[in-house]
Amino acid sequence: MTGGGLLVAGTTSDAGKSVVTAGICRWLVRQGVKVAPFKAQNMSLNSFVTREGAEIGRAQAMQAQACRVEPTALMNPVLLKPGGEQSSQVVLMGKPVGELSARGYHGGRQQQLLGTVLDCLAELRGTYDAVICEGAGSPAEINLRRTDIVNMGIARNARLPVLVVGDIDRGGVFASFFGTVALLSAEDQELVAGFLVNKFRGDVSLLEPGLDMLHGLTGRRTYGVLPFQHGLGIDEEDGLRVSLRGTVRESNVAPPVGEDVLRVAVCAIPLMSNFTDVDALAAEPGVVVRFVDRPEELADADLVVVPGTRGTVKALEWLRERGLADALVRRAAEQRPVLGICGGFQVLGEHIEDEVESRRGHVEALGVLPVRVRFAREKTLTRPVGEALGEHVEGYEIHHGVADIAGGEAFLDGIRVGQTWGTHWHGSLESDGFRRAFLREVAAAAGRRFVPAPDTSFAALREEQLDRLGDLIEQHADTDALWRLIESGAPQGLPFIPPGAPA
Repeated sequence: MTGGGLLVAGTTSDAGKSVVTAGICRWLVRQGVKVAPFKAQNMSLNSFVTREGAEIGRAQAMQAQACRVEPTALMNPVLLKPGGEQSSQVVLMGKPVGELSARGYHGGRQQQLLGTVLDCLAELRGTYDAVICEGAGSPAEINLRRTDIVNMGIARNARLPVLVVGDIDRGGVFASFFGTVALLSAEDQELVAGFLVNKFRGDVSLLEPGLDMLHGLTGRRTYGVLPFQHGLGIDEEDGLRVSLRGTVRESNVAPPVGEDVLRVAVCAIPLMSNFTDVDALAAEPGVVVRFVDRPEELADADLVVVPGTRGTVKALEWLRERGLADALVRRAAEQRPVLGICGGFQVLGEHIEDEVESRRGHVEALGVLPVRVRFAREKTLTRPVGEALGEHVEGYEIHHGVADIAGGEAFLDGIRVGQTWGTHWHGSLESDGFRRAFLREVAAAAGRRFVPAPDTSFAALREEQLDRLGDLIEQHADTDALWRLIESGAPQGLPFIPPGAPA
């Protein structure tokens, strides 16, 4: 028996598809439904490693958490990791299979992956009561429809009903809803069941006449109006935001436990990946996290984080061009705390041999840590467990760079020299005991009277976040109608809205 399904599409990128998908998943699992998330193709620099060693988008890993299931490669069979303006690494079923330009991918490779994508979705639907799929961008990107495998392409092949999400906070949501449907072919339009308004501020009764008119124009109803709430994002796919920062700041209204706050500056390097690493720092009362791109912004920072990147050599050049490289070297010499994670760890070393990512060969790094890095063709994808600062630590690794360490103090399979720390481990700061011990070290080195809160649980905060998303769906969407969609598909006889897709 095949389980039910739904595709959550959006009028635009960042309309709230990931949040709505996670919210529906959490609402369903609280009703006793066995549910899984799915995104056929994801373009993101924020990724995660599953227990079987597969790399998938972090948003799908968080949606799996919303479903209370272990994430697998089936949930995100195709992951694209941009390496520049024109090319991306293609990760298929959790493993990298090569680099392709956008033209090469959309010119044929993407359509070749449709069979794999449909097989993954079919396997999930055969295992779960429901699969909630997330689209990408807009389903009305008519220039890409022929090779689409993530929006209407998969909806048509798998006969999934489609719910279109629109961000009303941006304005123009009625035109976006109508235009999205009107630019689809008649066959695609048959599957577009209706709409969901996201990020509404104010009195819903003032919106209702417009929703009635939209229904009259399209023959499609609105399944809910979700109110605007700060900090409801789960792990971001792209962009320069800390995905949980807003939420954890709002939920941690207590003042700092100690007398001082702790200021953390994160270098906003190019192709920054897994910047979600600093979410756990932002979860601590009294820790202020900000992204920076100028050396003067490091002056009052108690800790500087150099995060991961898909372009280590490019990031190194950017740090030098901005004057941040010299500022980092000075900080290290002055014994002021610096933490390098993955690519950020690599730039702090002595030199890099890269014939894989940038193909630049020998490149001198910042020379802060006695580490030499060689890029291997095979990517390291692991979920390490260890101990540091007397505390249990769990993390995950996603990198081509292999570190040859010659000195210093061991630290999470990396190195510590003075107050400069380097590791390939992502996610280590989510281990509560280790995070508190690390922040105590930073505060002591910075001369701050900062004390970590003794009871901050990052895992509990994430669960609280996901429950808030489930509450949004339960309280502000027509859940009976949503379940009918998931179980029975799009309503029959939905009208065609001209002009439809161009020939």
